[in-house]
Amino acid sequence: MSETRTTSELLGDCVHCGFCLPACPTYVSWGLEMDSPRGRIDLMNGLHQGTIELTDTVVAHFDRCLGCMACVTACPSGVRYDLLIESTRAKVEAAFPRSPADRALRAAIFALFPYPQRLRVLALPLHWYAKSGLKRLVHASGLLQKLPARLRQLEAMAPTLSRDDVHAALPPYTQARGRKRGTVALVAGCVQRTFFPNVNLATIRVLAAEGYDVIVPAGQGCCGALSLHAGRDDEAARFALALTDCFGDPDALEAVIVNAAGCGSTLKQYADFVPGERAARFAAKVKDVSEFLAGVEPLAERRPIPLRVAYHDACHLGHAQRIREQPRALLCGIPGLELVEIPDGEQCCGSAGVYNILQPGSAAEIGARKAENVRAVAPDVLASANPGCTLQIAAALGDDRKTIRMAHPIELLDAAISDKSVGSNAVR
Repeated sequence: MSETRTTSELLGDCVHCGFCLPACPTYVSWGLEMDSPRGRIDLMNGLHQGTIELTDTVVAHFDRCLGCMACVTACPSGVRYDLLIESTRAKVEAAFPRSPADRALRAAIFALFPYPQRLRVLALPLHWYAKSGLKRLVHASGLLQKLPARLRQLEAMAPTLSRDDVHAALPPYTQARGRKRGTVALVAGCVQRTFFPNVNLATIRVLAAEGYDVIVPAGQGCCGALSLHAGRDDEAARFALALTDCFGDPDALEAVIVNAAGCGSTLKQYADFVPGERAARFAAKVKDVSEFLAGVEPLAERRPIPLRVAYHDACHLGHAQRIREQPRALLCGIPGLELVEIPDGEQCCGSAGVYNILQPGSAAEIGARKAENVRAVAPDVLASANPGCTLQIAAALGDDRKTIRMAHPIELLDAAISDKSVGSNAVR
């Protein structure tokens, strides 16, 4: 958890002031102390002291935490709740006997989502499901309402993929346009490369337009983010080691670019849970694409895009990486674009990795609040820097996603630079 501080010390930092309460989405939903960061820290302390046991009730309170880290931002005492919840979840996964149904679902999730090639196999049936008319038939039949909540949630989030999305491939090397400023490598991601291929392609085009050679190392797998956030530490470390092997010597790169908030947060943590000195050097090179571009002088001309854009702060970008102003600055640098703030924008959307699959009721409640706040500012486009957030908010918007397009900020910048259309191909 920490090389310098013990569990007792980390738990002792909490002074029970309550500043975390209004920041916590589950406390906002239910007003229950044990479903707040302060209450969960009490449970952690009881487990640590041996005064309480790891019962179904105790585990349920930990499972209902999104891990959004809004409490870390809100805490005046600097409590590292992020470290505490990650280590607690690892203890739960190691010691708590889950029900057969829960074990089966978790096994299916982690046998699929961290493996891009397996996700690609799923892409064609998803394309056929939407384009064949079967999706409309299923919705009209009322069959969905007879399915378990977790399966209904999976169906609601399933993206509509075009044929181009299904067959999209990333170029292994793209040469800088004009004067070369350096070489960067792109982390392609799992969900991002499969369901939002245009985000990676837009990222490559923009970086090349700004003077960077872009390498997409072959053989990339998962970065380990989903596993780490679910308490599967050993699995996360294995994924991380395999990924760093694909990228070779990080010192040969200007930066390792990532465009998914959850992945970026974990990549920057590699030095904390991955053995070896190269993992630390790799982590030091990781930059979110907005963070990287905001730190260099723009070269490519931006054409006007007269759109009203609401920017959603993905939790693992805003709270975990403290990257808030950079994506806003990039968007504001596009002529004609009107950037609007979402009310209660610091609140999670309910995605939180695989939370919306494992806790569909809570995720739906949190997502409904986010969708209502998005509707309140009536944007043409909702910009989000995390694929899970994009899928979650699109599902929460329901029929309104027909009029509110979804896009990654880099897609908007790409549209301004290379005259591409605006909006992720995967969400219509």
